[in-house]
Amino acid sequence: MENCPFCQLAQTLILFENNSARAFFDKNPVSPGHILIIPKKHKADYFALSDSEKLDIDRLLATCKSFLEETENPDGYNIGFNCGEVAGQSIFHCHCHLIPRYKGDTPEPKGGIRGAIPDKMFY
Repeated sequence: MENCPFCQLAQTLILFENNSARAFFDKNPVSPGHILIIPKKHKADYFALSDSEKLDIDRLLATCKSFLEETENPDGYNIGFNCGEVAGQSIFHCHCHLIPRYKGDTPEPKGGIRGAIPDKMFY
């Protein structure tokens, strides 16, 4: 796609890639080591992916986790896709966030991804 920043991604930014996906550091990281994993073909969101693209993204998640274990030594991870504008998607090329988490990076981590809707974080 002509105006898609992920379709125009410079080869020098790519950390890892396989048949149908690639991984690179997020330009606006939530935490040190925040990585995005995208399909090589322009697909709007997770639900537009083929089974083989999902598998290749999953394989890169494992590769990137091993890489982060060696380079950042995080204490946990959040993994997620934002699908649609109301879910927070701002670039409409599917991307998976692999966000390393560290003890003390938030005062109360309970609820994790539920924090996307703060009133639902604590249960």
